Amino acid sequence: MRKAAAVPLSLIGLGLTGLAYASVVERNTFRLRRFDVPVLEPGQRPVRVLHLSDLHLTPGRRMLINWVRSLGTLKPDLVVNTGDSIAHPDAVGPLMHALEPLLSRPGLFVYGSNDMYAPIFKNPVRYLWRTSKGDHGRKIPSLPWEELGTAMSDEGWLNMNNTTARLKVGDLDVAVGGINDSHINLDRYDEIAGPAPAEADLRLGVMHSPEPRNMSRFADDGYQLLLAGHTHGGQVCVPFYGALVTNCGIDRARVKGLSRHESAFLHVSAGLGTSPFSPVRFSCFPEASLLTLVPRPRGDASTREVR
Repeated sequence: MRKAAAVPLSLIGLGLTGLAYASVVERNTFRLRRFDVPVLEPGQRPVRVLHLSDLHLTPGRRMLINWVRSLGTLKPDLVVNTGDSIAHPDAVGPLMHALEPLLSRPGLFVYGSNDMYAPIFKNPVRYLWRTSKGDHGRKIPSLPWEELGTAMSDEGWLNMNNTTARLKVGDLDVAVGGINDSHINLDRYDEIAGPAPAEADLRLGVMHSPEPRNMSRFADDGYQLLLAGHTHGGQVCVPFYGALVTNCGIDRARVKGLSRHESAFLHVSAGLGTSPFSPVRFSCFPEASLLTLVPRPRGDASTREVR
């Protein structure tokens, strides 16, 4: 019987080095991405929207908590949290501590599945051929999602799960439509369906998972800017190739960053955290995004990232 060929020690060392980098270095190297979004009417004053998503916070993540706190110095006009904020029953307090410097700003939030259901171990390889939709198989939430929502609502942030709202952001009258997480079939777009108010200065759609069927309905109803998270930007990406998976219906090319979906601008955040059971990021740094909404040049609907 032939013996299996031994794996060279150099390859083992390379693999361990890569794992250490992905779990210790890149996972904790938080970045702020900046985009200009030409979505306003000519003559309107720019406003800045801070987009946070997918913190998956556990109480011990001090570096993440302190980095989020540092974002308060940006003084955004609006903060939008697109879900999966917690990953531990005791994480609501640490999350609110992280958000405290931002809570004086107008804010919106929706839930992700991991705000309700505690993470469990899953074989990460299976994401190559399927999404995790329907995997939790649990009927009773195991995380304090109601406490989470109450904590943010008590600070004045609007709960946008399957509802609409109007608010003042800078000089803008903003109409918002939001849905709960489609990844666990809690999205109820029919409850907010219909043309967004045409007289609003900005029509903003908010969701956790960027499912094309919902994004198309937002665009058809006249929402101009859509914000989502969930994808983690692919989380483990191949340099010069990009994400291998999106874990939802969106294509790999739009797994993170600013793009278009039909008539609307779309921003998908790669998020700031990971599941505690897969604490690695590779070629996909954790991020928050500062979107500066600016007047669109006449006849020009291009997007631009500000380096």
